[in-house]
Amino acid sequence: MRWTIKPKPERSEVDRLSKELKVDGLVAHLLLQRGINNYGDAKKFFRPELSDLHDPFLMKDMGAAVERIEKAITNNENILVYGDYDVDGTTAVALMYTFLSNCHENVATYIPDRYVEGYGVSFQGVDFADDNGFSLIIALDCGVKAIEQVNYAKSKGIDFIICDHHRPGDRLPQAAAVLDPKREDCEYPYKELCGCGVGFKLIQALAHKKAKTIDDLTPYLDLVATAIGADIVPITGENRILAFYGLQVINSNPRIGFRAIIDQIKKRTLTITDVVFIIAPRINAAGRIKHGQHAVNLLTETDYDQAKKFAEEIEQFNTDRRGLDQEITEEALQQIKDNKEEKRFTSVVYNEQWHKGVIGIVASRLTETYYRPTLVFTKSGDKLAASARSVKGFDVYEALEGCADCIEQFGGHKYAAGLTLLEEQFETFKQRFEKVVSETIDPLLLTPEINIDAQIELRQITPKLMRIIRQFAPFGPGNMTPVFLARGVQDTGYAKGVGEDGKHLKLTLTQKGSKPIGAIGFNLGDKLEVVKNKNSFDIVFSLDENEWNGQVSLQLKLRDIR
Repeated sequence: MRWTIKPKPERSEVDRLSKELKVDGLVAHLLLQRGINNYGDAKKFFRPELSDLHDPFLMKDMGAAVERIEKAITNNENILVYGDYDVDGTTAVALMYTFLSNCHENVATYIPDRYVEGYGVSFQGVDFADDNGFSLIIALDCGVKAIEQVNYAKSKGIDFIICDHHRPGDRLPQAAAVLDPKREDCEYPYKELCGCGVGFKLIQALAHKKAKTIDDLTPYLDLVATAIGADIVPITGENRILAFYGLQVINSNPRIGFRAIIDQIKKRTLTITDVVFIIAPRINAAGRIKHGQHAVNLLTETDYDQAKKFAEEIEQFNTDRRGLDQEITEEALQQIKDNKEEKRFTSVVYNEQWHKGVIGIVASRLTETYYRPTLVFTKSGDKLAASARSVKGFDVYEALEGCADCIEQFGGHKYAAGLTLLEEQFETFKQRFEKVVSETIDPLLLTPEINIDAQIELRQITPKLMRIIRQFAPFGPGNMTPVFLARGVQDTGYAKGVGEDGKHLKLTLTQKGSKPIGAIGFNLGDKLEVVKNKNSFDIVFSLDENEWNGQVSLQLKLRDIR
């Protein structure tokens, strides 16, 4: 890995903030790197307040959206809550449906079928609304580019309210309201909300009209925090507040559906990382293996016994998903080896039998192995469909634009995209994609980079430092877990490989003047020779806690060793 140490803040600034906050220099250093340079900023960072959430009416079209929903409720119209099949979409649908059904009987939900309708607002979904007498559709986590679908709905007398967070195209749909902080004419102060976050702003505005306070909406924040974590949006500003309080709800009083999942996994306290790697994959598995509506059913259920059944169903979907994911990843890696493509700039693999619901996960796994732009193709009807994943710093969407003449259609963003093409175009596309990437990528980007906050001595690591760093959470883009570098450390002589085939590395480290401290290096078992015989070496790590037999101790979570 490439080790990159972040720029150091000015010494005078570190001293000033350290004095102002009464914290040590290392903590001040970490805060300054996160843009926190005074007491007021630090207070907002460590003690987020729901009262600091922005006025929802600052969002363009919010007034029109509230007015149209109030009209629908007054006139007893049927409202269809429509959302994407991923975690952001299904949590947003659950949030909007739960809120509206508390004050209006005629509300239903609709999640498009991943395999039949594909992503976003579908004509089939509009036909469903028309056939069942819905006159208002609220679309969540999708819709900002659905120009034709919204016009089609309009021709049938159906209005749309769109709550999206994706970048709009040149034109906006002719909807009753388009809520999207990324609209160029929207002056909403925080631009990084996820789809469920935009949905939350809408219920915040509706609640305000009913003289409810933000505290009345706290029970919905378990859904919002889950969407923030799963959609990998920055955990800064408003997202930090929503995630902070949402985690409290998940850990103290989660909705019945979440409780059914948590009871299954038997974990005591969940962090945002647990939400991303434990809760989110289960919710996602419904749409990948069966249908996203199963996730909505779980998240809106109010009877525990029924929720338990739904959670068991979803657990099975997740088990199936894991099995497929592992099987297809192994086949794809073998395909790269068989075709002797280890030295290429790209990985492009195809098998018509691969399950479309997991090719995105497989693309991510291949990227972890070979660390280069990757596409995984499967058969979809009479065409081939692919998921693309990229490496940090390289725009895969732009690379696909360079291959546009051999693609039927594509969409996505810098690091993840999807595309379809005709089977006869596959070989031409594969060669073109390799050529475009090889000519445009900086070779440095083909080695994973690890960003380091500060170089420290092991003696600086104390329970007090750990307590403070724990308060930096929730972690995520814009506020990653602090990563440190320590030079010239030694193992006490008992380093060993642990886990299957000694895949992981367990050791106890010392440095001149420090007490021994335990460390674990996941997937670093191959570094055992480097650390043996009391060799001196450098480590990059984050701080972690190890719980064993009811005892909690500090340990280092190693990221890399030299």
